[in-house]
Amino acid sequence: MTIKILIVDDHLVVREGLKLILETNQRYEVVAEASNGVEAVRLVEAYKPDVILLDLNMPEMGGLDTMTALKAKGLDIPVIILTTYNEDEMMIRGLALGAKGYLLKDTGREMIFRSIDAAIRGETLLLPEITEKVFGNRTPLKAKESSSSKPLLSDKELIVLQAIARGARSKEIGFEMGISERTVKTQLTSIYNKLGVDSRPQAVAVAVERGILHL
Repeated sequence: MTIKILIVDDHLVVREGLKLILETNQRYEVVAEASNGVEAVRLVEAYKPDVILLDLNMPEMGGLDTMTALKAKGLDIPVIILTTYNEDEMMIRGLALGAKGYLLKDTGREMIFRSIDAAIRGETLLLPEITEKVFGNRTPLKAKESSSSKPLLSDKELIVLQAIARGARSKEIGFEMGISERTVKTQLTSIYNKLGVDSRPQAVAVAVERGILHL
């Protein structure tokens, strides 16, 4: 199956570089390119891509507004954020909006392929080095529950969430914890319900913001 990809970035050199990399693999097809979010929304409706590689800082409509606009139109397409090392807050907001992960613009070919394949499977690939950089030095917001109240997440749920932040898959988490993959997925469902989210990156972003998870 050919994976259709839309590249959205206001820098031509970035778009062309990504396109050249993707064209080395016959499984991927760049069906369209956009330089801003307004073009991106129109092209998504026209080409129905399988994955969107989306820049954050663009004229007319940036990446976060683009994600919001796509959701408003019911266009639920996996998004991988294209980022630099100075966009921490925007990256966190992008994950909270449901992005499937993030890629540095100088990321190697194999990592680009891995991220796209994970997104197609409905998984999230959170690179440990970027996750640590984005979340590690943040001062978390005061959590809603007090120190004397019952923790929102159980010890096992925290272990699962920490593993997610490392980019581990359900099967790997189950192996590490000595539990079945099904039990891991049950724990994930409980985490999502407690945090009011519906994806792994959202869970990590919200947990860090609320001071529940420290990376």
